[in-house]
Amino acid sequence: MKNLRIGAAALAISTVFTASALAENGVHADRIVLGQSAAFEGPAAALGTGMREGLMAAFNEANAAGGVHGRRIELKTYDDGYEPNKAIANTNKLIDQDQVFALIGEVGTPTSKAAQPISTEKGVPFIGPFTGAGFLRKAENSNVVNVRATYDQETEAWIKHLTEDLGVKNVAILYQDDSFGRVGLSGVNKALKKRNMSLVAEGTYQRNTTAVKSALLKIRKAKPEAVVMVGAYKPIAEFIKLARKARMDSVFVTISFVGSKALAKELGDAGKGVVITQVVPFPENTSIPMVAQYRKALKAANADAEPGFVSLEGYMVGRLTIQALEKAGKDVTRENLLAAVTNTGSFDLGGVTLNYGSGDNQGMDDVYLTVIDETGGFKAVDKLTADVVKK
Repeated sequence: MKNLRIGAAALAISTVFTASALAENGVHADRIVLGQSAAFEGPAAALGTGMREGLMAAFNEANAAGGVHGRRIELKTYDDGYEPNKAIANTNKLIDQDQVFALIGEVGTPTSKAAQPISTEKGVPFIGPFTGAGFLRKAENSNVVNVRATYDQETEAWIKHLTEDLGVKNVAILYQDDSFGRVGLSGVNKALKKRNMSLVAEGTYQRNTTAVKSALLKIRKAKPEAVVMVGAYKPIAEFIKLARKARMDSVFVTISFVGSKALAKELGDAGKGVVITQVVPFPENTSIPMVAQYRKALKAANADAEPGFVSLEGYMVGRLTIQALEKAGKDVTRENLLAAVTNTGSFDLGGVTLNYGSGDNQGMDDVYLTVIDETGGFKAVDKLTADVVKK
């Protein structure tokens, strides 16, 4: 009898061990653990904070409704300060030590460029990075799931509207001197070349600084009709404020990554007329069911959080992940999660649809024009006019 009890106990232990051994990392009986490395300190902190707020709004909303197949979604986050070396350390820690199921909401091109190859090598899903860099859209990166349009699509929209709407012929660029800035530079050059044009001046600054004075002096000499900018909110705001003081009469256009609300706040009175392209709908447009749901979920998750483009993107990434987990089934694995994205193809988030397929890991192609108004808020525009961009 004693031997029978020992045998039964050994069988039970063996069964538990086997089930544990077969379980995917990050998948537990009651929860699924995801990991995020992003900037929560420094000049890009508002971007990491916004992405996390949006993700948590989506996850808390799902958890309150019983989770996904009975499992709640947890998010483990580390600060990388928008620095590639820290992103590498965080990525390895999240995968190897914390054993997260997937990485989600990485913020930035240089950090994603550092982290994505690690996740790809280890077969860990890399979901919803906050960047439009083209290398993340390559078909061989089958573990990457993008939501937003590319920087090439944003920069094409810049040049199209500047030239066709305003008749601009002289364009200069300010860009962050790293992989992010150079992706934007490449997109601008392609859009200009398509129209038999070229840049009249280039200025750069170092990542995680606001040292833009030398770039301003160089760009100002060229007297550009428009300055397009690829960077984060603090240096971009510093450049525009200095340019206004120097009485530059250029149109200022910048990219979705900038962090629109943070930029408008930094600019204050100097912000009126600054153009920003967006890759998600207007966060005030509650006629879109998803946006109305986002605002409700954001308030429930954090009463102090203010709606914005960045947290809306985070919410969309979270909602996509939840739907993909639901479709992957209770016995979810990294492989069948990624297969669920590709094979499902179309995900309706509530008036906004993301489309995927074989060799296509980008959900949206939309680029929207917004302009900072006299109140520091934003207005959506279909066309640039002199009145819209006037300070």
